[in-house]
Amino acid sequence: MTDRPRLLHSADDGRDPPDGLIGSQGANPPLIPTEELLAELRECSERFETATAEEILEWAVGRFGDKFTMATAFGPEGMVILEMLSRISPKTYVFNLDTGYQFPETLQLRELVKEKYGIEVDLLKPELSVFQYEKLHNGPLYETNSNQCCFDRKIKVLQQAALGRHAWASAIRRDQSPDRAKAPIIAWDKKFHLVKVSPLANWTKSQVWNRILLKGNEIPYNPLHDSGYPSIGCWPCTRKVMLGEDDRAGRWSGTAKTECGLHTTDDGPSNA
Repeated sequence: MTDRPRLLHSADDGRDPPDGLIGSQGANPPLIPTEELLAELRECSERFETATAEEILEWAVGRFGDKFTMATAFGPEGMVILEMLSRISPKTYVFNLDTGYQFPETLQLRELVKEKYGIEVDLLKPELSVFQYEKLHNGPLYETNSNQCCFDRKIKVLQQAALGRHAWASAIRRDQSPDRAKAPIIAWDKKFHLVKVSPLANWTKSQVWNRILLKGNEIPYNPLHDSGYPSIGCWPCTRKVMLGEDDRAGRWSGTAKTECGLHTTDDGPSNA
């Protein structure tokens, strides 16, 4: 693994799909959101409300095979899913959106995951380095337009990673924020043209940490969680939370922004 920008183009035979295609449109074969497929996803989502997270992942791996992938930011939920994948399908392609602004503690988890589970999380980087990006914008863009910064350094990279895939796993929970409160377990993701699988959607924070603690030292987690950072993103836009604050209060503090855009239905940088 090198430090050069790492962008994907196709999950199939290495040939670039035609311009303008997104997600599963660039797969061979493509996955089309027909009424039949959408009905299947709704039925599965309802049925999986009482299933275990492992059962949900087993279905996803069986249904989509090597066109199933996972994006992880190495949060506690993501670490729980990675441990499950290490038992269910350790060859699943997993990637991290390396914005260039991640905490060192976050990146260190990548090595722990590789050491413990044999899963090598791919670090996917934006086309421009942090130096090039800040030079282009006459300084850190996160200070003046964090929406555009998230769009350029996360959303665009995920769009590249999703090209040629059929489905992706997310680690969101409904109790994390109002944006996620109605998240289905299985759904069609219009933004990235993929099936979105959220095996922990109906879990609580306590369930996640109980699983981590139950496994003892088997599931590593970011040490910053023990220092007042319940939700961790890029270091310039993440602070410790105060007593009584919401877990995500430390993200983009002082603004109305609550999401980077990966888990919203909007497409552009104004809502990223």
